[in-house]
Amino acid sequence: MANTIETIVLTNPVLNSLTSIPSGRYTTFMKKEGVPANTRQDLLLAANQIVLSEGVTHLTLEAVAKKAGVSKGGLLYHFPSKEALIKGLIEHLNAQFDAKVARHIALETGEAPVGDVKKEQGNWLRAYVRATFEARKLENDWLGSSAAILTAISTNPLLLEPFRQSFAGYQQQAEQDGIDPALATVIRLAADGLWLAELLELAPPGGDLREKVELLLLGLTKGNPTAQT
Repeated sequence: MANTIETIVLTNPVLNSLTSIPSGRYTTFMKKEGVPANTRQDLLLAANQIVLSEGVTHLTLEAVAKKAGVSKGGLLYHFPSKEALIKGLIEHLNAQFDAKVARHIALETGEAPVGDVKKEQGNWLRAYVRATFEARKLENDWLGSSAAILTAISTNPLLLEPFRQSFAGYQQQAEQDGIDPALATVIRLAADGLWLAELLELAPPGGDLREKVELLLLGLTKGNPTAQT
């Protein structure tokens, strides 16, 4: 799968010179007023903005340092190479998505999730589906930082290892979520498929159909595909 996506990115001039990234599962980095400066976060923000506005080929350490207002030495202290910078982007994006899943678990259970404790069968899967589907609904705030994914693929597929590890964890969570593991896997793969379809603009569902697909997946987590969950 990774090799297929890599080929798409490298051979598609639109993706390889992206100036606008479609919305996706991961948020962009937002600098908040009143929050103390964090050099590492500022560098990640600058890198993400460069990829979004100028494309993958313009992501250089010099450009990132300049945009962030940081010296080259300051950048190298946090990210000694371009690969380290991209890995930092990916890890940050993974952490953001995991936080969204945790928030949805907390909203459903009425309390902060503790460890891997499941309050009700399928609640992790429902949180996973909601976190994936809400990206497009909150497009103004959830701009597609899938730029980091495309950057990683087009420069060095090995940088996808953090994603592979995260998805291995997601699969384990799905299988242990209290419903049939095969059904849980289908639900996870459907959510992942939506993310990928929207990321690469592969005829993703929209409007009412998209909402119905989300409701169907949420219903399946409770054994009722017609449930208005």
